[in-house]
Amino acid sequence: MDVFVGIDVAKDRLDVAVRPSGESFVVARTGAGISELTTKLTTLSAQIIAIEATGGFETVVAAALAAAQLPIVVVNPAQIRAFAQALGKRAKTDPIDAAVIAHFVEATKAQPRPLPDETMRLLTDLVTRRRQIVEMMAAEGQRERRLTDKRLRKSILRLRKALEKELAEIDGEIDDHVRGSPVWAAKEDLLASVPGIGPVIARTLIAQLPELGSLDRRKIAALVGLAPWTRQSGQWRGKSFIGGGRKSVRSALFIAAMVASRYNPVLKRFRDKLVSAGKPKLVALIAVARKLLTILNAIVRDKRPWQPQSA
Repeated sequence: MDVFVGIDVAKDRLDVAVRPSGESFVVARTGAGISELTTKLTTLSAQIIAIEATGGFETVVAAALAAAQLPIVVVNPAQIRAFAQALGKRAKTDPIDAAVIAHFVEATKAQPRPLPDETMRLLTDLVTRRRQIVEMMAAEGQRERRLTDKRLRKSILRLRKALEKELAEIDGEIDDHVRGSPVWAAKEDLLASVPGIGPVIARTLIAQLPELGSLDRRKIAALVGLAPWTRQSGQWRGKSFIGGGRKSVRSALFIAAMVASRYNPVLKRFRDKLVSAGKPKLVALIAVARKLLTILNAIVRDKRPWQPQSA
């Protein structure tokens, strides 16, 4: 009989639920507690152990279980909440969450996913930190435009200079990591061969979308949150929307799509055709981003640089 385990991670505890036996228990989120958890789960011979992503608290737990050669997968909390609502379990309590996580992976037949190695994790953290610094610089720029007091404007300028220095150092570290890996360097060169894709976008995709090139175009679009879905009830159909997925990757692709709509001849023609057909400019931009993702996915899959004819 297959065994499925769900783990809900809190700051100081781990709630564990086992299906189909219904067993549940709690351990402390400490070294001793994680060691106890590893021993218990080893004896269960679970087919899959699912851990809900909780803003980083799950990392140590997932790493410890992976080191013990246990089959783990880190699941999206939004999917768990939607699954719980579908089951009619709307209460937000840790024990219910653990049981729902176990039920979710049993129902969806989730497969174990290897954790990224330390180098990939560091690259992801560097790219994330770079985005945070850029956001802080943008926020300070907005504050500066609203201020008239010279002392306060000087304070903002000093902070922006410090952030610019930090950004340059982060960019240097990212460059060292990417160019220091032959595999990543080759992947960056492939991605950057597409007009509209610069080093920052390419490295964001390498760090935060490692599945690029390994999935078909529909699955990769859904993973990024660029697959349209329509509100529908009976015969009524509403507007189509996009959302979910990896917001940081989607944001990066929107920026790339705006650049490509001006400087990539193929995608510029594609966008102009949509606008000429009466599509709103935002809808056209989303379509360009989705087409760009499809092109990048094929380039990485085939290991062939940008070719306007095939695009």
